[in-house]
Amino acid sequence: MKRVWHQFYDEGVTPEMKIPEITIYDILENSTEKYPDNPATYFMGARLKYTQLKDHVDRFAAGLKKMGVKKGDRIAVSLPNCPQSVIAFYAAFKLGAVAVGFNPLYVERELIYQFNDSGAETLITLDILWEKRIKGIADEVPLKRIIVTNVKDYLPGLKALFYPVAARLQGMWAPAQPDERVHYFKDVVSNSDPKGATQEAKHEDLALLQYTGGTTGLPKGVMLSHKNIVSCTVAIGSYFTNAVMGKERHISVIPAFHIYGLTMCTVMPVYQGAEIQLIPRFDVNMLLKEIPKLKPTYFCAVPTMYVGIINHPDLKKYDISSIKGCFSGASPLPVSVMKRFEELTGGRIIEGYGLSEAAPVSHANTFFGKRKSASVGFPIPNTDCRLVDIDDGKREVKIGEPGEVVIKGPQVMMGYWNKEEQTREALQDGWLYTGDIATRDEEGFFYIVDRKKDMIIAGGYNIYPREIDEVLYSHPKIQDAVAVGIPDPYRGETVKAFIVLKEGETMTEDEIKAYCKKNLAVFKVPKIYEFKKELPMSMIGKVLRKKLRDEEIEKMGDGAGAGA
Repeated sequence: MKRVWHQFYDEGVTPEMKIPEITIYDILENSTEKYPDNPATYFMGARLKYTQLKDHVDRFAAGLKKMGVKKGDRIAVSLPNCPQSVIAFYAAFKLGAVAVGFNPLYVERELIYQFNDSGAETLITLDILWEKRIKGIADEVPLKRIIVTNVKDYLPGLKALFYPVAARLQGMWAPAQPDERVHYFKDVVSNSDPKGATQEAKHEDLALLQYTGGTTGLPKGVMLSHKNIVSCTVAIGSYFTNAVMGKERHISVIPAFHIYGLTMCTVMPVYQGAEIQLIPRFDVNMLLKEIPKLKPTYFCAVPTMYVGIINHPDLKKYDISSIKGCFSGASPLPVSVMKRFEELTGGRIIEGYGLSEAAPVSHANTFFGKRKSASVGFPIPNTDCRLVDIDDGKREVKIGEPGEVVIKGPQVMMGYWNKEEQTREALQDGWLYTGDIATRDEEGFFYIVDRKKDMIIAGGYNIYPREIDEVLYSHPKIQDAVAVGIPDPYRGETVKAFIVLKEGETMTEDEIKAYCKKNLAVFKVPKIYEFKKELPMSMIGKVLRKKLRDEEIEKMGDGAGAGA
């Protein structure tokens, strides 16, 4: 398979690579054998060596097995970036269970749907999330066992001692009471034999359900196998040609419940025998204090994070020059931001493209080769891509013409969980139809120009407007509503809601916002609201979402900012 873009791979990167037939747990086992005493994780002052991390993973897997978890069972993981998250995912992978990432910001409605759709009977989460959010809906979902943890469980001495005091002052302390269903994470680890569970997973087995949505219908569980995630890790890992195995440090801000965070920030560092420097949430002040101290060499992020760093008023006080390589995904990275960040660090940013269904990378620029402004590069090793006619889905378009991105490669998903019709639509003759529109130039560089889907990407979060629409529609005072993503210089996009009230009804922005906050995770709540007498409709009565977005962009071009 010869493609024009193959000539632009960096030296040492080959178009076709042999992917080892291993599991994700094997990656941890291999790095532990090679680098037993190297630091594997860093979290708020505490480190685990590779031998310690693997020991905790093995013990936790044994504890889960003792509780009755078996191969194929779904395990919900709802944790921020912390050692417990890393341990939970690798333990699930060892058992041949299926990890299901849950965003800790989900509200009850979202939790109920995902628990019931996935069939997850085991939950690993923070005690405060269990007590304040999940416990109340536990009887509406198939949960049999809940394992709770606390941030302090993996903090160093004095921090662990004083954390409960600080948490109480902030209203963030809610220790769970153990019972026949509820167990403490630290007890499961300490009371289990590391040899109590053997690896049950195989290379081709299902490893992960990554929930993603669309503009039609409810979120879908993307089925990703060990092969999918290992293939993506090894292929994109070959791009890190300046990496020294066993010597690198990855600062990890993207959480593992997102496939970008799992593959690039949880599996990739372990594949390199690197240290994962876990940052529980993105806070630019916290991050800038940690970078000079921890001296990370790699940083995978979303554009919002790069924008926040380069625009920080006290940036000159912080030495961030240890960073030699970065990856940017989730939304377009402005060229000016890329150049400025590279000037500050002396490192290189590679921008990529992908989706959950590709585990999650299909295209990327190289670190040291040719780059083109606004391009997401070209397919990574073992991956092919075509641009096909948007209407017929078969005819390849000419160079320079927009077409739907369809990809083929070992990282392409197995299908959608319990959704055969959607799987048949997305996977045709081995090709994944992405729903994204792109062009390609003569040299094989790809440019994403639009989304066939109307998904909004704000601050790195994937937001599906249909879900917001349905929440708005459910309010008794609202007749019509539609959510759109409008350009935002910081977040990439911001959600704006257009609302038509029922005749005779009145409502304030604050009322609508409060209603949305009750029914949507905070990152999905619209930031801007506009009341209208009617929404633009097509001849068949479909709301013209794109027309509203285009009008907003036109207003911005005329000098009116978002919400003006």
